[in-house]
Amino acid sequence: MVTLDDIQEAARILDGVAIKTPLIFSTSFSRRAGAQVYLKLENLQKTGSFKFRGAYHKLSKIRPQVSPLGVVAASAGNHAQGVAHAAQLLGVPATIVMPEWASISKQLATRGYGGRMILAGTSLTESLAQARILEAEGRTFMHPYDDADIIAGQGTIGLEIVAELPTVDAILTPVGGGGLIAGIATAVKTLRPETKVIGVQAAVCASALAARRLGKPTPVTARKSIADGISVKEVGRLPFAVMERFVDDIVTVEEEQIAAAVLDLLERKKILAEGSGAVPLAALVSGVLLSLRDRVVVLVVSGGNVDSHLLGRILNQGLFRSGRILKCSVVLEDVPGALAGLLDVVATSRGNILHILHDRMGRHLPLGLSRVELEVETRDVGHMEEILNSLTSSGYEVEAL
Repeated sequence: MVTLDDIQEAARILDGVAIKTPLIFSTSFSRRAGAQVYLKLENLQKTGSFKFRGAYHKLSKIRPQVSPLGVVAASAGNHAQGVAHAAQLLGVPATIVMPEWASISKQLATRGYGGRMILAGTSLTESLAQARILEAEGRTFMHPYDDADIIAGQGTIGLEIVAELPTVDAILTPVGGGGLIAGIATAVKTLRPETKVIGVQAAVCASALAARRLGKPTPVTARKSIADGISVKEVGRLPFAVMERFVDDIVTVEEEQIAAAVLDLLERKKILAEGSGAVPLAALVSGVLLSLRDRVVVLVVSGGNVDSHLLGRILNQGLFRSGRILKCSVVLEDVPGALAGLLDVVATSRGNILHILHDRMGRHLPLGLSRVELEVETRDVGHMEEILNSLTSSGYEVEAL
């Protein structure tokens, strides 16, 4: 079992190598949650996530025993970059196995840190199996979460939080394989037992929640998530043992809540967080943690390595779900001025048209009619309803898309 002494030793090894990331207060999120909300910005860590801490700590400890072939790791992206950069700094060859769906930006970043990358498997479990094959050829395997040295490295985040904010009442952290929450919980609960440590998972891949209910790590059936970094179908056995001892609760959030949280972090605090890094905020503002009202709460923003194309889709979904984009369809008489009249109603309601599709040739359109599809930027749900009501009262039959 990992101890506070192990984590403090990891902190000494990481001193001057890893970044002691900022812990910032958020007025807007505090107001929304009815709590004092702080953000631990691990998205500003080297390689863009907390994973560098554990990877460098592990590799520095085993460096004398590493095979000449170097190390091998399996990861959806963040552990990959952490291992590749740690290996680069310590002069060790690194081979990284990533699932076939790993984001392009994480693939490119892993190569940029000098790692040899292999795409294999449709899940992290399958990638781990391929990494084990490479281990059998003589490479030294570095597990992404089920390893005491990795857990101790991640636990240094807990040391930093308690040192800077000794009155912290609760810490919300993402949970995938469990290494991050296991390290943080060990440090925090040893130093300040009254602080609650709460894990957050994507509902589509709630492996830690399933393990807690069944009393042991168990594979779950999962769907693809915006929070790809925590899409781990089975939590590690060592992290699970720590979670059973120290973690107070595990909650889940839906995909639309994660997308909204990514958008909120970007708009409110100018913080770029990947889906995994946004799940603590998604949980806090969802209303499932009412016991945290009036408490001092830290949200661990675990990483910011989000693929640019995926970011665009996440932000669009967040805007749509929060009532910031209206998509609707209207059938018009195909006569001069009809389109202008429709657009005038939207403009009068202060809607900003982003895209417009004017179709005269639709298969199901009667002769003399046209269909217009609009994408309109709105302030909120109330503004969206105002535009829809204005269109309806002006005689238009509107179908929300």
